[in-house]
Amino acid sequence: MAGNSKGVVIAALIANGAIAILKFFGYLLTLSPAMLSETYHSISDTGNQVFLLIGIRYGAQDADRRHPFGYGKAQFFYSFLVSVLLFGIAGWESAKHGYDALMHGTHEAARQPTIPLTDITLTFPPVYVNYAVLIGAIVFETYAFIKARKELKRQIDVHDWSGYKEAFRKTSDVTTLTAFTEDFIALAGAGIALFGIYLSRATGNPVFDAGSALIIGLMLMGFAIALAWENKRLLLGESMPKDDEAELRDLIAGWDGVDELVDFRTVYFGPGEVMVATEVAFADSLTADVRPDVIDDIEAAIREAEPHANRIYVEPVD
Repeated sequence: MAGNSKGVVIAALIANGAIAILKFFGYLLTLSPAMLSETYHSISDTGNQVFLLIGIRYGAQDADRRHPFGYGKAQFFYSFLVSVLLFGIAGWESAKHGYDALMHGTHEAARQPTIPLTDITLTFPPVYVNYAVLIGAIVFETYAFIKARKELKRQIDVHDWSGYKEAFRKTSDVTTLTAFTEDFIALAGAGIALFGIYLSRATGNPVFDAGSALIIGLMLMGFAIALAWENKRLLLGESMPKDDEAELRDLIAGWDGVDELVDFRTVYFGPGEVMVATEVAFADSLTADVRPDVIDDIEAAIREAEPHANRIYVEPVD
């Protein structure tokens, strides 16, 4: 597994689990549509982190007879599953609840002066609980986001990518990518919810609260589709980026004693796990007893140029 993906996921799991409980408590006090959307969001994120940890653990298993190339693609599958759940649970339910609140009205935030399941009466408007919870969520999510961003930035520096856009398209570490995206959405969602609840409180118009819930849901669905698309490319067996492949092609084709690069293919078998398979035509002057040493040298050069190439096959052809 590339980098510190497990640490990133554990940080997000702890943050999202605590936040989900606090957001639900805030919703029970105020019946705010935005708080319910955020509760769906954090519950979904918590479950998603569990799936990502399962993917990390399952993908770390050694290769066996049934899976001779290992279990690395398990992380692609579980990350894809996360995107589906993010869309179906957090996104759809949030958008639906926000839409219903807009169409049929919503409760005012101050109609629940008593703490649920107790006889304790609040001496202040319960909407302030929502403010505190959402500000706390922003603090926790900022911590998780910074941790995920640090790991993704490390990968950008290692691969010399231009920025986050290129990393989103090229990285094979979908676990870190998913955690980074989730943390970013969580920050944006908490900010939107806080703004919507404040506007409803300040104007007395509940449409801002309901509208923020709808916006959060649509945002979650959009990011979920983007994540699913990125995971699909790796599940189907995507090759290395074109420019990285070109570098390896040039290295092999220009090797002393290689007449022609007949075939060249790469494929990801897990985060940071690349298979390189190539067929080369050697010069007639290169005798059969020398070719194995040349092949070893080529494989070593490929491994030095691409450290993630953990399976390399150089086959001579006549």
